[in-house]
Amino acid sequence: METDLKKFITDFLNYLEIEKGRSQLTIRNYYFYLTRFSNWAKIKQPSEITYQLIRDYRLWLNRLTTHQGKTLSSQTQNYHLIALRAFLKYLAKQDIVTLAPEKIELAKTSRPKVTFLEGGDLKNLLNAPLSTKIKNDLEKIIQLRDKAILELFFSTGLRVSELSNLKKENINLNKDEFTIVGKGKKTRIVFLSPSAKYWLKKYLDQRVDLDDSLFTRYNRGKDKLSDTKQGLSARSIERLVKKYAKIAGITKHVVPHTLRHSFATDLLRNGADIRSVQEMLGHSSITTTQIYTHITNQRLKKVYQTAHDRQSNN
Repeated sequence: METDLKKFITDFLNYLEIEKGRSQLTIRNYYFYLTRFSNWAKIKQPSEITYQLIRDYRLWLNRLTTHQGKTLSSQTQNYHLIALRAFLKYLAKQDIVTLAPEKIELAKTSRPKVTFLEGGDLKNLLNAPLSTKIKNDLEKIIQLRDKAILELFFSTGLRVSELSNLKKENINLNKDEFTIVGKGKKTRIVFLSPSAKYWLKKYLDQRVDLDDSLFTRYNRGKDKLSDTKQGLSARSIERLVKKYAKIAGITKHVVPHTLRHSFATDLLRNGADIRSVQEMLGHSSITTTQIYTHITNQRLKKVYQTAHDRQSNN
């Protein structure tokens, strides 16, 4: 029989989906984290969630090992606590007696390492699709598709899920911008570089299929441009990015998010302010964008050396 706590968890997940517009992936993750807490705590009422219970839970998480014998990282432990804190905030809004959400403190974590490409590596990756030999029209359109994908990633900083969900109707090549629906169903404007527009047009001009996806999947075995049924999945796009990184001779671990980092890094190095980059990336919090602080710090140092040192040398 479902306890009141599990019922509240179900209500909370429905609230995330309907009221907050969270993605199914987020909801699945929250379900996993909250169910793990509920199964561990063995309590029936939200009022039984106490500060001491949370302390014991944090200790249990810290000692928990995976099937591979590894402990959970501080970041993974925080994901559990963030879900629990969000749940407590929901309960507070419903006037349900429970622990105050601000009582849950997150573990300190190191700033995530930002991997990005620049210079020759970036150029080689963007040009990698053109370096492959083609034998027929099908391979030609796959080449153009993959080139357009890489250019669009670097032009817009899109997440791989955002790019894979694009439809042909989303893109108007007569304009330099289009609207994207990102995390939490939040909309933002992204911009097309001349290079991205050029390769998108070349690719779309070759399309004769009826698929409405911007980037579609082709069956190499049938050698027909019109033989397609669905768009490329995020996983397929990730595989092709890795493939072209290998072709380009890049030794770094390169995934679609690497191009997103490269997009942000390029903006900041060329004078963009971090608030503008936050908007273009679709980050809801400036804290997330601050992983690029090392880039802004380098730029500020150059500004200082140019402006201040000149005065001191006069």
